[in-house]
Amino acid sequence: MSWNQYPRPLLQRDSYYSLNGTWDFAAGEENYNQQIQVPSCVEDRGQVLWYRKHFTLPKDFLQSRTLLHFGAVDQIARVYLNGQPVGTHEGGYLPFTLDVTAALQEDNVLTVEVRDHLQDKILPYGKQKYKRGGMWYTPVSGIWQTVWLESVPENYIEAIQVRNGLDWVEITVRGVSAGAVTIEGMEPAALENGVCRINIVNPHLWSPEDPYLYHFTIRAGDDQVRSYFALRTVDIREVDGYPRICLNGKPYFFHGLLDQGYWQEGIYTPESPDAFEKDILFAKGLGFNMLRKHIKIEPQLFYYACDRLGMIVFQDMVNNGSYSFLRDTALPTVGVQYLPDRWLHRNKARRTAFVQAMEATVEALRNHPCICYWTIFNEGWGQFEGSRMYGRLKALDDSRVIDTASGWFSGVTSDVDSRHVYFRKVRLKAGRKPLVLSEFGGYSYKVEGHVFNPEKAYGYGKCATRTDFVAALRKVYVEEVAPLVPKGLCAAVYTQLSDVEDEINGLITYDRQVEKVKPEEFFEISRGLCDRESLA
Repeated sequence: MSWNQYPRPLLQRDSYYSLNGTWDFAAGEENYNQQIQVPSCVEDRGQVLWYRKHFTLPKDFLQSRTLLHFGAVDQIARVYLNGQPVGTHEGGYLPFTLDVTAALQEDNVLTVEVRDHLQDKILPYGKQKYKRGGMWYTPVSGIWQTVWLESVPENYIEAIQVRNGLDWVEITVRGVSAGAVTIEGMEPAALENGVCRINIVNPHLWSPEDPYLYHFTIRAGDDQVRSYFALRTVDIREVDGYPRICLNGKPYFFHGLLDQGYWQEGIYTPESPDAFEKDILFAKGLGFNMLRKHIKIEPQLFYYACDRLGMIVFQDMVNNGSYSFLRDTALPTVGVQYLPDRWLHRNKARRTAFVQAMEATVEALRNHPCICYWTIFNEGWGQFEGSRMYGRLKALDDSRVIDTASGWFSGVTSDVDSRHVYFRKVRLKAGRKPLVLSEFGGYSYKVEGHVFNPEKAYGYGKCATRTDFVAALRKVYVEEVAPLVPKGLCAAVYTQLSDVEDEINGLITYDRQVEKVKPEEFFEISRGLCDRESLA
């Protein structure tokens, strides 16, 4: 498998032309004296990056219009085709599309100028830091996701939005108003005024245990796309005296791992998309049913893998704004976990950039059934006006659980009571909202020969041997997490899936070569946690 796999399974056409592979490259000045693979990450050193690609399209590829797609470029991209400017995009994590029809020639030169303004903290940046170390990682820049072209008719399907219940689906199409929707094995249904609602007979529900997907085709004029959806609901109900997060109308324990989405060989970008599947199957093999995608947005192929393999995603928004060790780590760790956030992070440009990115994140990912939960702010990083941000996000998507303030600065409107517990025992009590242990654990264990930095190690409790590590992991679940499940705990997120740079608290090493815990050592604990009977 390579990065030439079709990158957008939720809106798939036959007219696909990949621009991935070898590009001319320059850092600093536009003198192309190097080559680089696209997609890939460049360590950000504050330089302007220049990319150049020569290509000639097959004659049978062209229709009325040609669209140029970028999966993500960190952070600011200015794009030129045959010397003509065709568009600019700001923000390092989200896809963007440019209509390049007017600039297209028989032989083409695509040029991309990339700038990174990490130092001003205006655009979302996640865990990147120039002085990396501990829980902060190598800063990146460049074209780190797929680049591709597609050809479309004059009037084409620009986007689709899917809403569903347990026995119905509503598909809304942007760009065309009339056409037909055909779900595999069913009769076509009319698309009228851009909307089609279909009742599903004998519905097959989606869950991690049975990730069933319905595939469908939309035909509208000269255009045709393929997509999929799932019948899956998430809501909050009182069950046996406790508020519970319910999947498909029934209480469900969300048993998860913190997933940073970093790889030793490519930082943000793994060697190929099959790395996503390997991580997901590793987690499922241990009995986990959820990944908390931590302040990073992945390529669509990650979420597609979660959709089809059955892995729930708790998706974080990517933070911007400044970080203060005293305000955002030290004080909350010793118990100061409430600060009025109206006056925090008052920079107008940063607030505007965060809201724009939050809305674009929902637009990009909302059709993935695996995503059941949005996290707006993590540990106060960039947090401002949480209650207003909750209302804004709820207006965009009322079909998922919203965690406004994961871990620290509560006192804002949120669907859940979200706690982080490190350096002490997990002793929590459920209240009026579903109780979520959104981070805990983080025990470190260094596997010699499989560490990023032999000189430094970071974690939340040191284990000298693998035996010690497995024992500590089992103990925290058996003695601290499991007893809370029948008392209202709805979800638990262990830190973390993999080691990342200096941080060696993963269940697998950073190079993905050594599993620190085996399925036979942990799966039965997972089964006990996720048994529906334990929720009663």
